[in-house]
Amino acid sequence: MNSECDFLTPPLLCLTVVLLSALSLQPLAQWCRLLPKDAAKMPESAWKLVFYTMSWSYSTYLLFFTSYSFFHDPPSVFYNWKSGMSVPTDIAIAYLIQGSFYGHSIYATVYMDVWRKDSAVMVVHHIITLALISFSYAFRYHNVGILVLFLHDINDIQLEFTKLNIYLKSRGEGYHLLNDVLSNMGSVSFSITWFWFRLYWFPLKVLYATCVSSLQSVPNIPFYFFFNTLLLALLLMNIYWFLFIVVFVVKVLKVKEVNDVREYEDEEGDNAAAGLLKEPQAENHGGDDAGHHNSAQ
Repeated sequence: MNSECDFLTPPLLCLTVVLLSALSLQPLAQWCRLLPKDAAKMPESAWKLVFYTMSWSYSTYLLFFTSYSFFHDPPSVFYNWKSGMSVPTDIAIAYLIQGSFYGHSIYATVYMDVWRKDSAVMVVHHIITLALISFSYAFRYHNVGILVLFLHDINDIQLEFTKLNIYLKSRGEGYHLLNDVLSNMGSVSFSITWFWFRLYWFPLKVLYATCVSSLQSVPNIPFYFFFNTLLLALLLMNIYWFLFIVVFVVKVLKVKEVNDVREYEDEEGDNAAAGLLKEPQAENHGGDDAGHHNSAQ
């Protein structure tokens, strides 16, 4: 009984910290006097930044500060592989946290988060990611899973950091240079690491290990085509989102302003976002915020 409690304590502590941070973010958005449209999205980005920072830090710890050599020696993910082998506790903790998060993310994207141009693809991404987490754990491909999580979570940290600074640079009906500079720095690093981690290292390390090294280490390895099909679908979605990044870079070069190119910019979307804020402050400053937003556009 005690061992089970010890196993569950780190994931529960992590999720509790994230939940508490999420509950305290809406008042913070109102205190910063964000535009109604930005204040509606700020809590989503802030709590995701907290979660991804914690999850990526943990996967970094596993890959670089323990005896696991999966990053430097990707074929080692299948060394001594056996069907039904035991999953190390430290890796199982990472799986429990990530599985819980992506299970919630499917619901949150559909019913809670602001709907964007790529939200339908995002739902598919979360479903595939949850399937990869579940099946890789069941098939005992957990070593590959840790490597996949490490290569993907870093971009989400940079994305949410950049979005937060985009929201904050126009707070209080003014312009804040520091947040503008940070948003530009975040967008540059996000674009570079997306290509490097997801489009270079992911095929080089993960797909090579699962498509080639797996057959060399374990001939007739089970679920070979099923597992690699899911990973290839993940790569295709990474390429799809890279097209958004290219459009984003072109937009920045033309208008010198960092914004999320996935957002809908119609009046109905703005009114819906503004409706989420029911505090007197949002009602009192609605006209000023709308004018400021239109001038910024």
